[in-house]
Amino acid sequence: MWSGRQGRLRPVGCAVEELRCRWREREAALRKARREQQLISKRLLRDDALEETEGGCVAMTLGEAEIQQFLGLAQRGTEEKEREKALVSLRRGLQHPETQQAFILLEGSMRTLVGLLTSNQALLQLEAARCLHELSHSEQSAVAEACLPATSYLLTYLSSHSSDFIELCLYTLGNLIVESEAVRRQLLPQGIVPSLAACIQSPHLTVLEALGYALSQLLQAKEAPEAIIPSVLGSTLPQHILQLLQPGPKLNLGVAVEFAWCLHYIICSQVNNALLISHGCLSTLGLLLLDMAGAVQRTEDARMELLACPVLRCLSNLLTEAAVEVVGGPNQLEDERVVAALFILLQFFLQKQPSLLPEGLWLLNNLTANSPSFCTSLLSMDLIEPLLQLLPVSNVVSVLVLTVLCNVAEKGPAYCQRLWPGPLLPCLIGTLAFSDTEVVGHSLELLQLLFLYQPETAEAFLQQSGLQVLERHQEAAQLQDRVHALQKTALHR
Repeated sequence: MWSGRQGRLRPVGCAVEELRCRWREREAALRKARREQQLISKRLLRDDALEETEGGCVAMTLGEAEIQQFLGLAQRGTEEKEREKALVSLRRGLQHPETQQAFILLEGSMRTLVGLLTSNQALLQLEAARCLHELSHSEQSAVAEACLPATSYLLTYLSSHSSDFIELCLYTLGNLIVESEAVRRQLLPQGIVPSLAACIQSPHLTVLEALGYALSQLLQAKEAPEAIIPSVLGSTLPQHILQLLQPGPKLNLGVAVEFAWCLHYIICSQVNNALLISHGCLSTLGLLLLDMAGAVQRTEDARMELLACPVLRCLSNLLTEAAVEVVGGPNQLEDERVVAALFILLQFFLQKQPSLLPEGLWLLNNLTANSPSFCTSLLSMDLIEPLLQLLPVSNVVSVLVLTVLCNVAEKGPAYCQRLWPGPLLPCLIGTLAFSDTEVVGHSLELLQLLFLYQPETAEAFLQQSGLQVLERHQEAAQLQDRVHALQKTALHR
């Protein structure tokens, strides 16, 4: 970036602008990577107590003849108990992939099962839904597509009076959605988005958690930005999602985790984040962050880690939107409270879940990138040293820590004066000994800013044998120019 062939130092404004360009490019790449990380999975809803009452025996693989026999008994048995028992046997058999394959190849089997699903006998209806749920958990897309005749009924039953039945239908739909584009193509005109929007007003937490799962599966589809998310944003779902994420005694962690991921996928699509911001998304997430920081000080609930990841990602990505500036920018978040909460979470992650440290640091990076007030909060709350203590964790963490420090330093001389003196320079000389070129590159950029804005740093760098440490990187192609530029700055200050 700084050319070793030039005989004089570039103007400060030019160097800082180049740094900003480099950071923007890196941030764009990181945001893209984060948007592409998905959590596609399937869930199996089985009642352990129910399994025990059924004898707890190992489910057997069924052949076509046995499937036909059980379907016949379920359809034409003389007693309801006998019909229900036949469906229970079929459901247990459908736990095996071989039985699932045999079932979908058997002519008329799905038609019969759908007929039982629509019967007026509640127990038969429930068992037929459980059979469909077992089929939905198959890893074969052909099995999911064989369930297409049932999707309209599953949607209809989301308005059922039984919360258990609704929950089962939602998890079944979620499993089918993720497995097959054909299922999604059919569900959209059948009205899955309005159905989910109606369902989200349920008072039952189990239903809401299942709904969050189904919606998150829908939002992760590759066609979601064009075909699904505009409909979701045009419904009442976003407002209800934000209400469910409001901190307070009614906040349920399981429900909040599901809908935080839903919000993450919507934000990553970048379809209309301005709308979310206008609904107060940024302030809601900021308050939730404060609540989470308080919670981790009171409890060791492992689910808090599950909620932290999507909330941090949502905030990070929203802060990159141009629309944030229009509605008050990061000032919608209370500077010192948010920074303090974030550092409480970083300490928690360091102890309990180091893999989440990059998520917290990425948010800190986005907070400080364009906000002098957040940089001031870091300095006034003496948080530079705790930040430096994270450097040894990993190369990824080191790069993010150094990026945040660059954000502070590039704000100008007043900020660099507050970074100096202190532990920063010894730590930076230490990072120059790292073998990772990205870590070293960030250290060089930060040192260049410090030398430009706080010349005393360059003198101390020379006194602490900084030039000798630099020499080891003179032959590295990616670092040569920056090493030479830093050497010149240090020697011709």
